[in-house]
Amino acid sequence: MDKNNILNTSNDLRWQIGEGFHDKLTEAIYADASTIAQNAVTKKGDVKKFRFDKSLDKIVTSKTWGFPIMILILSVVLWLTIIGANYPSGLLAQLLLDNVHPWLKNLANLAGFPWWLSGFLIDGVYLALAWVIAVMLPPMAIFFPLFTLLEDFGYLPRVAFNLDSLFKKSGAHGKQALTMSMGFGCNAAGVVATRIIDSPRERLIAIITNNFSLCNGRWPTQILIASIFIGALAPAGFSGALSTLSVIAIALLGIFFTFTVSLFLSKTLLKGEVSSFTLELPPYRPPDFWKTMYTSLIDRTLIVLWRACVFAAPAGAVIWLISNITIGDATIAHWMIDHLNGFGFILGLNGVILLAYIVAIPANEIVIPTVLMLTVMTASIAGVGAGNGVMFELDSVTTTGEILRAGGWTLLTAVNLMLFSLLHNPCSTTIYTIYKETKSVKWTVIASILPLILGFVVCFVIAQVWRIIF
Repeated sequence: MDKNNILNTSNDLRWQIGEGFHDKLTEAIYADASTIAQNAVTKKGDVKKFRFDKSLDKIVTSKTWGFPIMILILSVVLWLTIIGANYPSGLLAQLLLDNVHPWLKNLANLAGFPWWLSGFLIDGVYLALAWVIAVMLPPMAIFFPLFTLLEDFGYLPRVAFNLDSLFKKSGAHGKQALTMSMGFGCNAAGVVATRIIDSPRERLIAIITNNFSLCNGRWPTQILIASIFIGALAPAGFSGALSTLSVIAIALLGIFFTFTVSLFLSKTLLKGEVSSFTLELPPYRPPDFWKTMYTSLIDRTLIVLWRACVFAAPAGAVIWLISNITIGDATIAHWMIDHLNGFGFILGLNGVILLAYIVAIPANEIVIPTVLMLTVMTASIAGVGAGNGVMFELDSVTTTGEILRAGGWTLLTAVNLMLFSLLHNPCSTTIYTIYKETKSVKWTVIASILPLILGFVVCFVIAQVWRIIF
């Protein structure tokens, strides 16, 4: 459309809006200005009107109650996610692992598949995908809607307001509070969310430190290990509460490392002045339920789940291959575990855990099934079944706690696994997203290696102190 057509169209539209449009527009502007002035200006002798939003802001953004309320809300969201995801995860695991998996095996046998092809496709690729779906989908389907409800209600800007001063003291941007919160659902989504930060320096800090937010793929590991080992330290009636508190403590420790590493980066690799921003606290408003469901389930849950599945499929294939291909008298997995056990002992871990995290780089969701499979294989637990490179559903073999303890796990192993789950390299989905956002191999490598080095250091220190004391 050329400029003459644009001018003619605008002239036609000008007459269609009517002669009184400008008067109505001016009246509306003055009416809005008058309303804003009435709410903002207090005259002597006026009776103060009660306003819900201002009264609520005095509480949720106060120096006294702001942080306890944030921790309480985080605890409630995590508790609802943990409790609410157990049942649907169990149903999905039963459907995909106990029902569909045997059916696929029988179908492969009827089709005349050789054992290696059936194992590679069904015991490797399919079971990796099935586990990711069973473990990851239910928590995300609960966490993301709750997170979006808080976002739509207007609470997240208050979180940014509360944390703004702490991030500034760390040399970072106040909006990093929002990207950090997004990372609790998915670190890849948190990295994308850093686009709201205008400063390239501060955006890089937010990208590099987002991995310290426990993503959805790491919650199952934290919850399971805490339930088995930490919960066992308390009487039966209090074991659940102690397990929940330990998981919340790990999440808060991640926030502490976010501030610490942000300060380190702002003083070394990413020196610069902290940029300020004007944060307008939006009014509280009731969320649009259907919009929330669409945004959280379609735009977040399913997209993140799809990315995880894309990377989990080859990981399942690798797990099956290294557990079934032999070198001499031992499988590749046995050989790798033997070589990693020494380094794992120094860190208070073991070779099984280190190998599991190498294999599970594509998706954190498959860490636990990989650990269990390798533990059963190396420990040769009598009556366990499964094994032979097959990832299995937890309840199909004794109990998870018995498997891990028979594999030589102690309380130190559990504590350091929880710490290493928090402080290790990002998954491949997040690494790929970091590269897409930064367009830099250098910063992608730094964002991937820095958490891993920190994880090694922390686990090493904890292991040495633990062994001296106990």
